[in-house]
Amino acid sequence: MTEWDVKKLRILRTLRDRGTVTAAAEVLLMTPSAVSQQLTNLSRQLGVPLLEAQGRRVRLTDAAHLVLRHAEAVFAQLERADAELTGYLRGEAGLVRVGAFSTAVPALVVPAVRLLRTDDRPGPEVRVREAEAAQAYELLSAGDVDLALSLAAHAPTARDPRFTLLPLLADPLDVALPADHPLAGAPGLRLADLASEPWIFGGSGPWSEITTAACEAAGFVPEQAHSASGWTAILAMVEAGMGVALVPRMASAADRCGGGVAMRVLESDRPQRHVVAAVRQGAERGPAVERVLAALQRVARTAAQGSATRIVQQN
Repeated sequence: MTEWDVKKLRILRTLRDRGTVTAAAEVLLMTPSAVSQQLTNLSRQLGVPLLEAQGRRVRLTDAAHLVLRHAEAVFAQLERADAELTGYLRGEAGLVRVGAFSTAVPALVVPAVRLLRTDDRPGPEVRVREAEAAQAYELLSAGDVDLALSLAAHAPTARDPRFTLLPLLADPLDVALPADHPLAGAPGLRLADLASEPWIFGGSGPWSEITTAACEAAGFVPEQAHSASGWTAILAMVEAGMGVALVPRMASAADRCGGGVAMRVLESDRPQRHVVAAVRQGAERGPAVERVLAALQRVARTAAQGSATRIVQQN
């Protein structure tokens, strides 16, 4: 019978995900030669070639991809077993490490932690790590966090066998204008009405892509007057009359926009970004992880119900 070594299979999966032996070794805290040796041993155990030379690099063979398709089911089953065992030993009071992007921490994670603390039952211990979307999934895959929050546009596909994805929230994008802007109080404001305005958004990354995509869907390419990635900086420039910006409602709530900024709901365009939670496939059955996910979902529902009313009343 063929010998399947789970540790070596994880090394093979890491090589697939990272692309090079050096990058895989860095994540695994191993030397490149040790990674190569382990994979050579695995190839010998399975009786098939797993790697082939491609210039100065190596690539996975078709046999390696076949092995990993079956290994993913093994990894998921081990996650389920670990979740059940942890639940048996600790119940719902285990440790849950959460990786989340910056605006999700104050808007979703912190309220969820507060909600868990109000429960009479012993709750899980939550440790938070701020991380951008790509890093969050790297941390999740490596086992450094147990739950990741990211934007759906930058999450792995639903067919990725490593993760289970759960939709949390459709976060509307509102437009921030200086309070004395001629359109600050205009009825039925559309994104296209701001086509000639100077825009403020990041020079690269998710938010730059989201802003550009929303404006292009409205029929124009935004002229970037200023570049910033932090919402405090963006809203300060809007207040100073330096431009306009699309702002997620989660971010505007967290930054508590001052009186110099008018937040307007775009009734006709209704641009949104979608927030998802992800866990390693099988880990969602752990009682502590389930408790944290349930709290996040409850907070997300409350945010979705209350945010539109708050913005309308503000204007």
